[in-house]
Amino acid sequence: MTASNFNLKPDILENEIVKLIPLEEKHFEELFKAASDPLIWDQNPVKNRYTSEGFKTYFDIIITKGSFLILNKETNEIMGTTSFYDYKPEESSVAIGYTFITRKYWGGPYNKSCKKLLIDYAFQYVNSVLFHVGAENFRSQKAVLKLGAEKVRDMFITANGVDMPYFEYELKK
Repeated sequence: MTASNFNLKPDILENEIVKLIPLEEKHFEELFKAASDPLIWDQNPVKNRYTSEGFKTYFDIIITKGSFLILNKETNEIMGTTSFYDYKPEESSVAIGYTFITRKYWGGPYNKSCKKLLIDYAFQYVNSVLFHVGAENFRSQKAVLKLGAEKVRDMFITANGVDMPYFEYELKK
């Protein structure tokens, strides 16, 4: 397989516990219900994503990415979302992020299981997976390190006209 075959939105990725399906406009209301818990966004640089306006801004961004709805495979309950973005064939890299998971599923195998599906798929086409994590998002920093990624640089990402400190982590094939 070559990088040119890399599809940012493969049909369905699934394992024993989660199913990732391509995100569509019709998922907005149900996903917003899942996202409307302020504690989900507490460590995120953009803390208002639990509000209707904040979530709409977020959704408008992720719908343009290779985004997925995360479903509990057993119950089909919406657990959150995750995305491929910043695909760079010339660097053989893609980023994974814009992820949130509802608190009901924190601390279990779900986030790692989701990321493993995306990483395994990506590594069929690229040599490097990047993660951009807010400087104060300690939960996500720990999760990315547990995947085996290494912090490679400090950076700023502009959101709503504000430069926010982020860390970039890289996981090599």
